[in-house]
Amino acid sequence: MPKSISHDLATPRTRDGIDDVVILGGGLAGIFCALSLAPRPVTVLTAAPLGGGGSSYWAQGGMAAAIAEGDHPDKHLADTIAAGAGTVDAKIARLMTREARARIEDLLAYGVPFDRDTEGRLAVGREAAHSERRIVHVRGDSAGREIMAALIERAKATPSIRILEGFVGETLTRDGRAIRGVIARADEGRAPTTVEFPAHAVVLASGGIGHLFRVTTNPPQANGHGLAMAARAGAIIADPEFVQFHPTAIDIGRDPAPLATEALRGEGAILIDREGRRFMPGYHIDGELAPRDIVARAIHAERMAGRGAFLDAREAVGAAFPTKFPTVWETCLSAGIDPRVDPIPVAPAQHYHMGGVLTDANGRTSIDGLWACGEVASTGVHGANRLASNSLLEAVVFAARIARDIQGLLPSPRVAGWSVDRGEAELPGASDAASMETVRDVMANHVGVIRDGAGLARALATLDALERRTRDTAMLNTLTAARLVTAAALARTESRGGHWRADFPETDPAQARRTYLTLDKARAISAQVAAPEALSA
Repeated sequence: MPKSISHDLATPRTRDGIDDVVILGGGLAGIFCALSLAPRPVTVLTAAPLGGGGSSYWAQGGMAAAIAEGDHPDKHLADTIAAGAGTVDAKIARLMTREARARIEDLLAYGVPFDRDTEGRLAVGREAAHSERRIVHVRGDSAGREIMAALIERAKATPSIRILEGFVGETLTRDGRAIRGVIARADEGRAPTTVEFPAHAVVLASGGIGHLFRVTTNPPQANGHGLAMAARAGAIIADPEFVQFHPTAIDIGRDPAPLATEALRGEGAILIDREGRRFMPGYHIDGELAPRDIVARAIHAERMAGRGAFLDAREAVGAAFPTKFPTVWETCLSAGIDPRVDPIPVAPAQHYHMGGVLTDANGRTSIDGLWACGEVASTGVHGANRLASNSLLEAVVFAARIARDIQGLLPSPRVAGWSVDRGEAELPGASDAASMETVRDVMANHVGVIRDGAGLARALATLDALERRTRDTAMLNTLTAARLVTAAALARTESRGGHWRADFPETDPAQARRTYLTLDKARAISAQVAAPEALSA
């Protein structure tokens, strides 16, 4: 939380007393968008210290881009479409793969120290479901942390970017048909207050939904609040049922769960049970390099059968572990595991949300004045199952597109002093903390790796019961995000990508289409199945 909000808020705004652009979220998408908008004045609101609340900081795998000899953006596109299980928007995905090289060059210009080979070229690795080696890394498994460090340093040195830490977005304000600002909760060391930020343009870059689930690799700020804010304002939500579970979270009881990066399997690490038997070839022809949803379900099945699941990198990486994968190395050592000689216990964990606020090629949502990028958005490039290392790429490609779109729409700003409106914030109580724990259990038990109609209906009933006794806006946003995911999962009566129904295990060609959902429609789905006397999970 900021030490002196009033000092930070004294920074100039535009002359009409309205922020030019407000960006909600300080992860990769938000910061890259702010830098791309410079020198236009931008206010970045972030709940945690800059970079710390975004999943980008935690990313280990890297960024996909067809930059190596013999590779091509169309090959990258084909892999993206194949992984997306029939629902990728090919036109939008083509834009992303063709603009990848330019965004890598932008990041290099910002000081990102991507790994290079002995000849000075960008080093590229291979990850699951990629047909070529096209993943650029930083220090092996430190891409997210190093990319964010470089961008944060540049953002803090950019006069047009004002960064306000300790602000949690709660509500989008509207003026007729258009979004006109953000109401955020702030804590000045006294009682929390709400602060309204009127704006000519609002960009949601608030991250994903990980902490709706009991086991996740996401930081606590990834709780779906941006998704919910947009839905409550009337925005169309796309594909919320498609949730990706990373197969190999390190199973040492931490929240969030640390990752054993997919790059380890790209280097040849294998998955074994506690008897040392390699099991992935029995589930898919590509073994450990099968799409993430298949690997996650295989690990889930082995664990449920009591055989356990372990990532064995002893032969593939061995003594090189400390230098090639320092993040995983340090995590394992802190838990008493030496991955050079010990297999790493792993479990599936919620990792990424393919769904989000529906956007077009320029990041525009269905409501005027509102853009979205990063994990909170649904551009259509991921389809039902995101291809590894496409998330960081998507974030920068569409953040840059939003910046160009806003620059072309808004007049040049004139800077002057400004003031802020404040109001009292409702305080979350003990009941809200208990409700959050219930939500995480319900989502893990009924909306997780394996789903069925009865469990989804039970989850909706529980969410309804919690919402009836909720007064806190933040908790309402949590419940709204959970409802959108669960209602869409119930409506899709097939298995596809990150959505797997035990009662509908086959993929239905007739349902090879994207989901478009409003909050009203999600409530209607809930009303059809949820009983008032719902039991807690």
